[in-house]
Amino acid sequence: MSLGKKIGPTVLLVIVCMAFLLMPMGTAAAAGEELITPDEPGSAPSQSLIDDEITKFNKNMDVWFMLMLVAFLMIFIRKFEWGVALGTLLVAAGSFITYMGIQEFYFGNAWDQTLMIQGVVMAITVVIAIGVFLGTVKMWQYFLAGVLFAPVFAFLEWFLFSYLEGVIDPGGSMLVHMCAAYFGLGVAIAIREKRAFHEPMYTTTHSVTFVWLASMLLWILWPSFVTALLPADQVTWGMITCYMAGLGSIITTYLVCQIVQKKVNPLIYTYAMLAGPVAIGSPLLSVNQWGALVVGLIAGTVSALSFIYLQPWLCKRIGALDVMGVHNLHGMGGWVGALSVVVITGTITNAVAAVSTVVITLIGGLIAGVIIRATRGKMTDEMLFNDDADFIKTEAPPEEALPREVIVGTEGSQGA
Repeated sequence: MSLGKKIGPTVLLVIVCMAFLLMPMGTAAAAGEELITPDEPGSAPSQSLIDDEITKFNKNMDVWFMLMLVAFLMIFIRKFEWGVALGTLLVAAGSFITYMGIQEFYFGNAWDQTLMIQGVVMAITVVIAIGVFLGTVKMWQYFLAGVLFAPVFAFLEWFLFSYLEGVIDPGGSMLVHMCAAYFGLGVAIAIREKRAFHEPMYTTTHSVTFVWLASMLLWILWPSFVTALLPADQVTWGMITCYMAGLGSIITTYLVCQIVQKKVNPLIYTYAMLAGPVAIGSPLLSVNQWGALVVGLIAGTVSALSFIYLQPWLCKRIGALDVMGVHNLHGMGGWVGALSVVVITGTITNAVAAVSTVVITLIGGLIAGVIIRATRGKMTDEMLFNDDADFIKTEAPPEEALPREVIVGTEGSQGA
């Protein structure tokens, strides 16, 4: 590796470290007793604050688990399996640390279970977002992307729930899913890596099996995600509507694949089957169980059709490839969720919020993409969708190259 290739990530790390060293120190870090939970009434009459903390702790862990599972949902490209995992870890680290710094030093929020959940929700959002431009940037730039994303998310969070009034999005159809899709598209448009269109995206049974496993586990864990910050007495209903919506998208995704393509493409089905849980984020508490099923049925249909028809058209129009089809699941599922609240409530607040989300995150993504492109330098064709440069890979030498005495089972072998 040349000296020039080492400078970028090193300078970035130094800048980040200096920024945190120069920040004023808060009091929470020096006063551990502030984190002791008093035995007082909690978010419901039958709950204490201690009960709430234990519940939030478990959901915090569930969402971190889901964050890691998203990596396996994107791991199907044969040349880039390890790179997806490493990129996920780097972007999560960069975004979480930056976001928590913003919340503590700018907004004055203390570290607690609620803030930790907000932080990991933000981190999983940018992990989803990198799926749009995955494999088209250098590995250290995933950390940079996370750092650049955090202030965009923090601003959107403030805009939706502090500046606007009456926005209904308890499970994040807009804040998480639409934000991820359009931030990622903004970055991809700014980078404009047209060579990505020619990537054959070779898969193996092994890599696609990981996608199936990740998708099914994410489906199971999704109620923890959408109810993570709800009061205790609303959690059960959130779980019911989430699972009903998820069952709806399981059904219609299968039907669309069979009707349109006559076969089930696993790289469409394993993604679009999650459209129901994505879409239910906004109307989570605004529908009954059958209304949730309808939301899921619609979301699954829209997402599957988007993978089949919208993806080629959209990518051609914007001149950038949505590598993992993030917009088809998270963008379109988010629209279904946001607009379903408009239909249910008869107000346009969520429509305004959805349009605002697209504008804010697209602009934020474009700015981040310009910075990433300027710092990326040259990427050869071999570097795209390939993690060979980032890992030491050891493979067994051919048998004929081994000393005869260490080849187990060779005639006359005496062992090592």
